[in-house]
Formats: sequence, C-alpha cells, structure tokens
Amino acid sequence: MAISPILLIALFSLIYGNYVIPIEATHHVYRTLESSSSYSSHHDQPYRTAYHFQPLKNWINGPMRYGGLYHLFYQYNPKGAVWGNIVWAHSASKDLVNWTPLDHAIHPSQPSDIKGCWSGSATILPGGKPAILYTGIDPNNHQVQNIAIPKNMSDPLLREWKKSPKNPLMEPTVANKINASSFRDPTTSWLGKDGYWRVLIGSKVHRKGIAIMYKSKNFVDWFEAKHPLHSAEGTGMWECPDFFPVLNKNPLTIGLDTSVNGDDVRHVLKVSLDDTKHDHYLIGTYDTVKDVFVPDNGFENNQNVLRYDYGKYYASKTFFDDGKNRRILLGWANESSSVVDDVKKGWSGIHTIPRVIWLHKSGKQLVQWPVKELENLRMNPVNWPTKVIKGGELIPITGVNSVQADVEISFEVKDFGKAELLDKWIDPQILCSQKGASVKGGVGPFGLHVFASKGLQEYTAVFFRIFRYQHKNLVLMCSDQSRSSLNKENDMTTYGTFVDVDPLHEKLSLRTLIDHSVVESFGGEGRACITARVYPTLAIHDKALLYAFNNGNSAVKITRLNAWSMKKAKIN
Repeated sequence: MAISPILLIALFSLIYGNYVIPIEATHHVYRTLESSSSYSSHHDQPYRTAYHFQPLKNWINGPMRYGGLYHLFYQYNPKGAVWGNIVWAHSASKDLVNWTPLDHAIHPSQPSDIKGCWSGSATILPGGKPAILYTGIDPNNHQVQNIAIPKNMSDPLLREWKKSPKNPLMEPTVANKINASSFRDPTTSWLGKDGYWRVLIGSKVHRKGIAIMYKSKNFVDWFEAKHPLHSAEGTGMWECPDFFPVLNKNPLTIGLDTSVNGDDVRHVLKVSLDDTKHDHYLIGTYDTVKDVFVPDNGFENNQNVLRYDYGKYYASKTFFDDGKNRRILLGWANESSSVVDDVKKGWSGIHTIPRVIWLHKSGKQLVQWPVKELENLRMNPVNWPTKVIKGGELIPITGVNSVQADVEISFEVKDFGKAELLDKWIDPQILCSQKGASVKGGVGPFGLHVFASKGLQEYTAVFFRIFRYQHKNLVLMCSDQSRSSLNKENDMTTYGTFVDVDPLHEKLSLRTLIDHSVVESFGGEGRACITARVYPTLAIHDKALLYAFNNGNSAVKITRLNAWSMKKAKIN
C-alpha cells in the first residue's frame, strides 16, 4: 500500500503518519548570521505562534502516520534562525495539533548526501514497512536520490533510520539532459497494476518544467521511464511535486491511498514553481496505458491554473491518513519579517494548520478545511445573532483573545445593483492591491479587521468585494496587509483571489485562524485560502482588536458569527 507523504515544506522535511517527506527549495545560506541568533522567552515574543507548528527556536521549513502516530520530520537548522546546517528534526503527534519533540532523525553521512539530506517522501511497502526516498547532495554538488528505512520496525516512534549502501538509487545523466542541480524532491510512490512502483522527480530542461518518472520492481533498482508524467513549457523548475487520486463521487471528502485508480477517481498534479514561489495544481486524468497525466486545463492559460493558497504558502505536500480515511495537506509559510528581525527573535518559519483536502462537487477545483482536531483548542465561544452592518460601519468583536482566535462569519448580500463593473479580467492580487479595505466600494469591502490597533493605524483586513463581470456577480477575496505594521521593513504584500461562489444563492462564508503572526483564511467554505504573516508593532498582546467591518455603499447582513479563543497547543 502506498501512502502519500504529508507535507515537507520548502525548508522542511516532513513525514506524516505513513510517509516521510522532505522538500527542498532554493534558499540562501546566511552563514555570517548563524551563530548570532538569539532566543527570547515566549513572554517577550508577540509574534510566536500558539497553535501553529514550530520548534523552540531557530530555522525550520519543512510531516507520516505510523503505529497510530503522526510523524513530522522537518528540515531544521540547529545553529540559527537562517537557512543552513540542515538536519532532519523529528516530532510526533496523536492529533496533528499537539507535538512532542524527538531526537534528530537523519544527518548527512554518505557520499551521496554528504552535502545535505533534503526533501523527499515516504511510502509504505508491503508488510507495512515505511521507506523514505530523499534528495541528497553529493561532493560534486549533484542532486541524487537515496533511500532510508527504519532501523527498528517495532519502534512506533521510528527514532532511527538506516541508509542503503546502494545509494544513490537515481541520478541525473547526460543522456536525459537534466542539469545536476535540477533533480530533486521525490514524491510518494504508487504501485501500478503491472507490479512496478512509480515515483516522480521534479526537474526542468531550459524553461520547461518536468515531472520525471522512475519505475522499480523492488524499490531499490530504479530506471527512468520513456517519458515524463507531465511537463509544461515556460514554467521553470518544478519543485516538490505531488501526485494523488481524489474521489469523484459522494462522499467526496473520503481520501484515497496513493495507488488507487478507477472510474470514480480523478488525479491531481501539484508542483511548486521555483520562479513564482507558489504552489499550483492541475486536475485531470491519469492514463495508465500511456503512463501520462492529462490535465483538464494546463499551464497555457494562467486564469485556469489553480493554487492551494493565494498567500504566503509553498512546498506543500499531501498524505493519505489511513486512520481516518482522509487526505491531509500541509504547507510551509515563511516569514514576512526581515532576516535581521528573524535573527533577533531567534526563529523563522512555521507550518500552516493541517488541512483536509477533497474535490469540489463541480469537479473544477479542490476544497480545503482545517483538520477537525483543531476545534479541541476552542474555548469561550462568542455567538452573534443576525446583524445588519451598514456601509461605513465598524463593529468590535469582543470576548475573544484577539491574537489567538478562530472566527467563523457569514454574510448575506441582497443589493447587487451597486456592484462595481469590471470590464476586463484582471489579476485578483493586483485588484486587491488597487481596491484594498480602505477603498470604498459598491458592494464591499466587508469582512474582518484583525490585529487592529485602537486608532486603526495598523490592521490586517480579510474581506470580500463583489463586482459585475460578463453579466455575472464576481466575488473577490482579499487579505490586505498594506497597513499591517508600522515596521516598513516587513513584507506587507496584499493577496487576493476570485472565489467560485454565487452570492445570489449562497452566503459568503469566511473562517479566519488568528495566531499572533499568522492570519490563515478560508473563504467560500474552503474554496479559496489565503495565508498571511503579519508583524504589527501596536496591535500586539492585549492591545490587538478585532472588528467586523463594511466599507461599501450597500448594507450586508451578518447571518452568523461564531468566534472562539484558542488554547495554546503543546508544541515541542
């Protein structure tokens, strides 16, 4: 049985329950700063997260389920809050929320990985034995693929791993025209009906991004397939590829093992584009006769290329959680603060909340939602009755911890006559930048102000705005960081996407997870996701406020607001 990996993020290596995933992206090594990282107590750190995964200190980037536990193997710098000196750190969890640290799991030790043990994935082989395929850097700076297996299968914590003396198992060759620095990030493997295991390696040839396929009968001796699973001109290097099946019939939320195929199955190919630092995915058909992936829409039309998350999110990975029959997605969110500030606070990088992922009933996109286990951290609920919020109105949301909260709110729109006309398609992120929360509109902006200071000198706005486009209502969702901090050294990019909802027939829902320096938002019941990292200077601790707002000309109705303060998770 093949189990897809849980995410290894660009700078992390992860293992989820039944698989391991390290993922590598391009990073700059700040050697002069490594030894200068300091660490302050939690009380001195207003930005340190309470329920998003991060280690005690220093740099992380970068989860498997085995023996009833979820395992997170992540790339970690034990010497500083910047990229470098990477080892595979290891934490374990029963619920994907609370994590216990274990000893570091993998270190460079062979010629095939002496310059680093980077990203990869785990697969469960027959007999329930996990095997990790991971990228190593050899003495010539060539990227090659290696294997590691547990030393002691009876240890549910999988604390020790051993490498094969046959490493490397796969390496780039002159014949396949692959640059030795563009050959990385093996996926979870899947087993075909012909008895061959298949794995994908991310690569490129010139400007063509490629998912190279390798095959093996015994998981040790691998050969390159005649053609890649998929490729696309002009997309650059494909990092952290992921390939998995999704169910195309009810119940859609049921996850599938990576090797499953059939009439009721679609397939998803996700790649992390090194050029854009975004995670894009395609939905399509896996032709098992030709061994190729045929997407419904390809990279040729940028409007049709979907993303998991339209904010700060990269190098994600999924895995099949066989304990609860669901597919879990985990991603990495890097910092928006400067490298100098990262060194001062003593840590860098977090994981987003693990999300359940499934195919929407339309078949045109995926849906994502925070794992149910997160709700065990909720406390002190606040519930509002139906409330009309007039244009220009700002309503405080009190009774919750404004820096550590989970907020669900739904809006109903009746008056579409004042919706602004959009005469041509425009990139939604650009549109959000042009028409931010402070720009009064016809229908919207309406949503939430989080991390807001008393006089609104600082706030991060997550909101909807409705336009009229091609005789239909078009819903824009934005996460506006333009006023998130008075510290102008921070990255305060505004993010946005269109949400495939019909506001005539359904309410506009928004769920936002607020965690000190994270604003993780889910619009349209998970059809659009935006993650932001924000670092206010005024709106910290008990000085941070939370509001519902409407800055449009038309009133909107809040049909539901449920908010909770969140307990601190037990993380390392």
